[in-house]
Amino acid sequence: METHANAKGQIVLPSLLRRKYGIKAGTKIMAYDEGERIILKPVTGQHLKKLQGALKKQGALKALRQGRAEDRERE
Repeated sequence: METHANAKGQIVLPSLLRRKYGIKAGTKIMAYDEGERIILKPVTGQHLKKLQGALKKQGALKALRQGRAEDRERE
C-alpha cells in the first residue's frame, strides 16, 4: 500500500491497516529505524496485554532486547 507525507511530515495509514491493527484516534504508535526501513508499531490494549507479566522473571532491559530481537526475526 502506498501513502504520502504532507508538509508537516504526517502520513495517512490506509483504513484497512488501521482496522487490522486496531488503530483509532489517539493510538500511540512507536517508530523504529531499521536501517533501510521504518517500522511502525501501534501501542494498543492488545499489545500491552501481551506484555503483561513479561518482566516478572527477567530484567526490564533484557526483556526489551529480547522483544526487539523477536521483532527483527519476524521481519
